[in-house]
Amino acid sequence: MALNNSLYLFFSYAVIILYGLSLILVLIYSLTQLNMLRYFLKYQQSKSKKASMSTPTHWPSVTVQLPLYNELYVVERLLACITALDYPQDKLQIQVLDDSTDESLALTRSLVQQYQKKGFPIEHLHRTHREGYKAGALKEGLKSASGEFIAIFDADFLPESDWLLQTVPTFQNPDVGVVQTRWGHLNKTHSVWTSVQAFALDAHFLLEQIGRNQQKHFINFNGTAGIWRKSCILDAGNWQGDTLTEDLDLSYRAQLKQWKFVYREDIVTPAELPITLSAIRSQQFRWNKGGAENFQKMIKKVIRSKELSLGTKFNAVIHLLNSTLFLSVFLISFLSVPLLYIKSTFPVFDSLFTWSSLFILSTLIFFTCYWFVHRTIYGSGVASFLNYSWRFIQFYCLVIGFSVHNSVAVLKGHWGKKSPFVRTPKFNSNDGKKVTVKNKYIPKKISAFTLLELVFSFYFLFALYSALIMSEKSDFWILPFHLILFIGFSSISIFGMKQRL
Repeated sequence: MALNNSLYLFFSYAVIILYGLSLILVLIYSLTQLNMLRYFLKYQQSKSKKASMSTPTHWPSVTVQLPLYNELYVVERLLACITALDYPQDKLQIQVLDDSTDESLALTRSLVQQYQKKGFPIEHLHRTHREGYKAGALKEGLKSASGEFIAIFDADFLPESDWLLQTVPTFQNPDVGVVQTRWGHLNKTHSVWTSVQAFALDAHFLLEQIGRNQQKHFINFNGTAGIWRKSCILDAGNWQGDTLTEDLDLSYRAQLKQWKFVYREDIVTPAELPITLSAIRSQQFRWNKGGAENFQKMIKKVIRSKELSLGTKFNAVIHLLNSTLFLSVFLISFLSVPLLYIKSTFPVFDSLFTWSSLFILSTLIFFTCYWFVHRTIYGSGVASFLNYSWRFIQFYCLVIGFSVHNSVAVLKGHWGKKSPFVRTPKFNSNDGKKVTVKNKYIPKKISAFTLLELVFSFYFLFALYSALIMSEKSDFWILPFHLILFIGFSSISIFGMKQRL
């Protein structure tokens, strides 16, 4: 009996320590967000004073790269948009980097030929293999790229016709290696899922990208809707396909070489948000696993760099650990249930449970930071604040619901387990346009994660029950948290089963 009590006590200490460390990591991340808010607000106050850039007397040569892989539903829309770019035709080269293996290959080849007959400087480059995936395609295209600058657009991005005329002048400073623009959203009102994704991306592109850029910390090229100086790509070691986020990898290698990155939030490049759970999963898996892979690949180089300030190094650590936040959120959620029983069994631990307020503090910090992002886009006022509050709750539920899926991605990234680059299916979706979820690229079977999330929804339903009956005084303090957990996991699992992903 004494042995059992000792084991239970050891288990209790292990749970509390792991829970506490997860709380601290989330708090540290939230505090870095709060610091970025400070610089974001300073930027908002000063941007009206910024001088406009002069128009170049001679426009440099530009290569536009379009990496494609089985983009049957959006390739026609993409090529129509890119060929409408306003730029001197004798200075422009358009490379369609096509790794497709289905009928979209013939369609793309036919469309390119039609544009060539009309005099557009466009070419179709097809690989019979996917070595290096997207990074490999970009690297292969770079061999024949004639442009001094390389603009990159994924298949679902539709830049405005003056996009090059706005971005290219930013390179008048020879130290600038990359110009990244802000993503817009073609279909954010399609569903609650697209609305929440837009909410999260707006926070990244306004709060984080501006906040880091203003402090001269490392930011990242977001894989698309940006333009590189070709010599910067080559100097940094070219594209490498050993992580799922080749964009973050090259961004860090370039900035370690002292290249400057410029973020242009005033240039918005619209793109399509994923509308199905499988599409969201594939995108989230790449981003989160790739973030962990890049932490393992780049962190020692960042720490050992003699050119970087301590502040930049610290920010880079938090930046590269960004995806690991999902693992912390999952641990806090999962361990909150055994903590109820530990608290009931060992009253001596009661005082330690005040640490749970750290998660409430972190949540309030996130709520405050993201409100200023929302206010910048949609304006202030009571109606706007109420709308924001509802969107934040939806966002919170989705983040928590995805924590299992994304934690698996993060662990695989840290453990070095290799995964194929799974593209995100596109639907040619726009606001106001009805789109069915029938798409040949969508898996037909239910995902194992959907079943796992269903299990966790029952787990947190049990947690709600436990909080009510655990003691005479009842642990009502944790009821709202477990309710959000139940809603998050159950809504995602129901959505998954409904679409039979």
